[in-house]
Amino acid sequence: MLARLLPFVALAVSAVVANPIVVRDSLVTLPIARRLNVTGAADLVKSDQARAKVLKQKALGKGKGANLKSAASVIDVPVTNGAVTYTVSVGVGSPATQYDLIVDTGSSNTWIGAGKDYVKTSTSKDTGDEVFVEYGSGLFIGEEYLDTVTVGDLVITQQSIGVSEFAIGFNGYDGILGIGPVDLTEGTTSSGSAVPTVLDNALSQGLIDSELVGISFEPTTELSVTNGELTFGGVDSARFTGDIAYVPVTSTSPASAYVGIDQTITYGSANTPILDATAGITDTGTTLVLLASDAITAYKAATGAVDDSNTGLLKITQAQFDNLESLFFHIGDNTYEFTANAQIWPRALNTAIGGDADSVYLIVADLGSNSGEGLDFIDGLTFLERFYNVWDVANARVGFATTEFTHATTN
Repeated sequence: MLARLLPFVALAVSAVVANPIVVRDSLVTLPIARRLNVTGAADLVKSDQARAKVLKQKALGKGKGANLKSAASVIDVPVTNGAVTYTVSVGVGSPATQYDLIVDTGSSNTWIGAGKDYVKTSTSKDTGDEVFVEYGSGLFIGEEYLDTVTVGDLVITQQSIGVSEFAIGFNGYDGILGIGPVDLTEGTTSSGSAVPTVLDNALSQGLIDSELVGISFEPTTELSVTNGELTFGGVDSARFTGDIAYVPVTSTSPASAYVGIDQTITYGSANTPILDATAGITDTGTTLVLLASDAITAYKAATGAVDDSNTGLLKITQAQFDNLESLFFHIGDNTYEFTANAQIWPRALNTAIGGDADSVYLIVADLGSNSGEGLDFIDGLTFLERFYNVWDVANARVGFATTEFTHATTN
């Protein structure tokens, strides 16, 4: 199958505040590890921008539903290794072989084989379908199997997985655990139909009582550390403070195809406008906080930041950092403070991304397009490290809560 496909691959809102949902009799939590991929770290912005471009294209239906050869032939987005990811250990087969998979709410296919080879067991069944998924920061082509997938204490049978025969952009990882909306799987296999996600199957098989996942990340100054947590079927009240505030998934396309929300962003005590009310997404597969180009212009004017050619990030002086004020993310009826410390790249990791040890780099970056396109921001990992996040699939809503790290000075 790989030989047939390779020639065609062109590389180049009111908020609802509620008590935490906790399903204690079926709550499944598992640790996730934060890793900095130093081979791709210098291309943080390029990698995130490439991903954003593909997310927009996919949601607008470009190539969706077409046969895989046609879809592969029109790709013209350079691929770049992602720099910062959160991974989870997932078992496949019986007995299970463990794979380190990137946690991704911006896609919904689960697949393996980018690193460690697929080990077939008695539970492995080849469906005969081909699989093709493009991420901007990478892509894979392979074969679809049904197999037993073990995620923490969840043992999900007959789960669709892609088995990669060709992958690029995933050095150091085995594949992806896709936990985004199921509609994103349409057109990714040669049958063209949607593929149930691990969350879908966990619910249908009675393994969880609620189709939602709680996501907890933490800021860190280490290259690799296990400091996050996924909770399937509920939320972990020990991971956040106060109540979770929910907003419905945005109705604005193309953000509505993902874990999309509406928000406004202001800067500082003067409430300087940065980004007017618009739609975008939360995404565990994006490292930075990406804002529309016109919003970045306003942000640079407010902070005095300049472009840094070595890292691709925005850069400020120490004096400017001393005077840096918070960004305020207005989501539904709630406002979330993104502190000055939250806005900077961990200084202990400056050299890992090609920067100077003593410089101050910002993690707010250019999306690569102006606002008004229906996906005008991405609240990536560096945002989610400061707030607890809930993807409530069943009720099509997104939740946020503060954590002990919201005002941390880790960076």
